[in-house]
Amino acid sequence: MIRKRILVVDDDESLRWVTQAQLQQSGYVVDTAASGPQALERIRDAAPDMVITDLMMPGMSGVELLKVMKAAYPEILVILVTAFGTVETAVEAMKAGAYDYITKPVNMDELRLVVSRGLEHLALRDEVRSLRSSLNKKYGFENILGQSKSLLSVLDMASRAAQSTSTILINGETGTGKELLAKAIHFNSRRQGGPFVTINCGAIAKDLIESELFGHVKGAFTGALANKRGKVELADGGTLFLDEAGELPLESQVKLLRLIQNGEIEKVGAPAATKVDVRIIAATHRNLQAMVEDGTFRQDLYYRLAVIPLQLPPLRERPDDIPELVQHFFLKAKDQQRRSELVLPPPLIPYFGAYRWPGNVRELENVLERVVVLSRGPEISLEDLPEFLRRERPVADEFHFDLPPQGISLEGIEKDLIVRALEKFNWNQTHAARYLDLSRKTLIYRMEKFGLRKEQTGAGDEAVD
Repeated sequence: MIRKRILVVDDDESLRWVTQAQLQQSGYVVDTAASGPQALERIRDAAPDMVITDLMMPGMSGVELLKVMKAAYPEILVILVTAFGTVETAVEAMKAGAYDYITKPVNMDELRLVVSRGLEHLALRDEVRSLRSSLNKKYGFENILGQSKSLLSVLDMASRAAQSTSTILINGETGTGKELLAKAIHFNSRRQGGPFVTINCGAIAKDLIESELFGHVKGAFTGALANKRGKVELADGGTLFLDEAGELPLESQVKLLRLIQNGEIEKVGAPAATKVDVRIIAATHRNLQAMVEDGTFRQDLYYRLAVIPLQLPPLRERPDDIPELVQHFFLKAKDQQRRSELVLPPPLIPYFGAYRWPGNVRELENVLERVVVLSRGPEISLEDLPEFLRRERPVADEFHFDLPPQGISLEGIEKDLIVRALEKFNWNQTHAARYLDLSRKTLIYRMEKFGLRKEQTGAGDEAVD
C-alpha cells in the first residue's frame, strides 16, 4: 500500500516538528517547509497528497499559498491552520479552495481526524475517476463533471449500486443528468452487454402507455394490426430506464409492480403473462413520497423502486463545479461550431457562478452553445452573455481588514481602492470603473476629487482611455 505524503508548512519550527512527528506516528510520509516559497519548491520536487499550512506567515500568507497551489496543483488537498477562528477566515479559506481549516492551539486528535477525512475524500475522488474511465465514453459519463462533495457522494453510491441487481430511483431536478447517471450505472454493471432502453413516462398518452411499456398482440384494440414488443421486453437481459416515473397512471403502476415482484408482464390482449429479465432504474423530478400521501402514486411501488435512492444535487448547490462545467461545455461548443479561435476570458467566469441555473447543467450547456454561436469573436465580451447573466453581478471576494482603535479615514480607503483598481487595469478608466461598479463619469469625478493622475511615463492612450 502506498503511504500518503503530507507537507506541513509553518514558520514556527517547534510546531512544525511536533506536527510532523504526530503524523509520522499515524503512518504518513511527512515533509516540512518554513515558508510559502519553500513549500512551493518542495511541491515541485515531490507533489504531496495534502498540504497543512499556517495562515499567518511572513512574506506569503497561507491563503496566498493556497491560491497559488490551486492554480498550479489543483489536485492537492489543503488544510489551513489559523489562530483567528472567525467565520470570515473560514469563508475566505473555503472560497479560495481549502478542504478544511483548524484553529490554534492545534489539537492533534482533531488534526488527525481532519487529515483522515481529507484523505478519504481523495480516495473517493480517485475511485469515482476510476469508475468514469472504465465506462464507455460514448454514453457521456465523462460529462458528469465536478468535485463537489455532494456529487462525489452520489457517484460513489452509484458505482457501488451498479454491481447489484437492485432497483434504483434517481431523484433530481430537470437537467441535472439523471439519464446520464442511469446509463453510467448500466454500462458499469454486469448487464452492460445487454440493451439499455429508455421510456419517458410523461411523453406518452395515458391510453398508450401500457402498450408502449408492455406491448400488445394483434387485434388487441383498434389499430393493433400486428404483435408489438413493448419497451420492457426490448430491455430483456439489460436495463429499463423509466424517465419521469411519477407520471405513470395508477393502472399502469399495478402492472409495473408485478414486473418488479414476479419478473413478468401482461401484454395488452395477451392470454398469458410473459417472463422477462430486466433491471429497472427509475428517475423523477417529482416528490414521490408526497404523491404517495395524496394517493397519486402507489406506496408499494414506491418502496419497490426506491430500494437504492440517489439524489442528484441541483447546480446551484454545486457552485464550485460551475467553472469546470463552463470550460467543458465551452470547448465542446467551440468544437461543434468550428470556432477554435474563440476565447472565453477568465473574468467572465464568475458571471456564470452568480446565476442560479433553474434548468441546471442542461441549461448551462445550452447557454454556452448560444454564446459561442452568437459571439462576434475572437474574444467573448460581457455584452455577448445573455442579459440574465449580466444582471446577476458576481459577488466579489469580501474585503476584510481590522478596524484600528485610533479610527480610520473613509476617504483614504476610497482613494486607495480607486488607485488599486486603476493600477490593476494599467489606469484604463473604463475597465477600472466596471470593476468598481461605477460609471466612467463617476470614476473620473472621484479621480479629480483626490487629484489622481497617472504619471506620463510612456503610457499610451489605451492606458488612460
